[in-house]
Amino acid sequence: MAGHSKWANIKHKKAAADKKKGKVFSRIAKEIMVAAKMGGGDADSNPRLRSALTSAKGVNMPNVNIDRAIKKGLGELGDVVFEELTYEGYGPAGVAVLVECLTENRNRSASEVRMVFDRSGGNLASSGAVAWMFHRKAHFVITGENADEDKLMEIVLDAGAEDIEVDGEVADIWGPPESFEDIMKALEEAGVATDEAAVERQPENTVELKEVKEGNSVLRMIDKLEDLDDVQAVTANFEIADEIADQIEAD
Repeated sequence: MAGHSKWANIKHKKAAADKKKGKVFSRIAKEIMVAAKMGGGDADSNPRLRSALTSAKGVNMPNVNIDRAIKKGLGELGDVVFEELTYEGYGPAGVAVLVECLTENRNRSASEVRMVFDRSGGNLASSGAVAWMFHRKAHFVITGENADEDKLMEIVLDAGAEDIEVDGEVADIWGPPESFEDIMKALEEAGVATDEAAVERQPENTVELKEVKEGNSVLRMIDKLEDLDDVQAVTANFEIADEIADQIEAD
């Protein structure tokens, strides 16, 4: 099982802080709506909805918000029309970036995403230019006393997990997308709570950023993209060298 860098732990701390932002509820609500619209309101038979509900619980989203999103997706509170779009491009230091959107206005999304790329010293690319660098993976984040490699191996390896990365009190579990349900079930039966659980993109190779300036430029660009209303997820193929991780965190 692979180890993982200091930057990975900082990323999770940042993600935990981001959960406090109101936009997180909006993003998850949209995903719940689309999942319910496409696969129905029964989470047991709708893996995408179950994943979205797990994310909702991870950020303590109120049940009333969850129920409303499901009803909207099922058309009980008016029709919901969201288009799924993915934009590809390069950011500072040649970092490959994928931006996944759910939008009611394709032109608005394209304009806003392009503006962030342009103003951040990056550029949008044609479809397929960087997508091949990323693979869909089932991903789970475990924190606290359960972030123990030996313990987690016993629980999830037979369920299809391929890799476990542990750093301090943060553990990442990765597996093929089709193993999401089995790994989730194995964790639930073992009484292990997940902070995050989703099928998401994982870069095949990463670019290591070794300068504070580069790290700050990439992070600022990603923050701006994530702040856009239509953006659901931003994935980039970079790591930050341990020797500058604390400086990036301080900034």
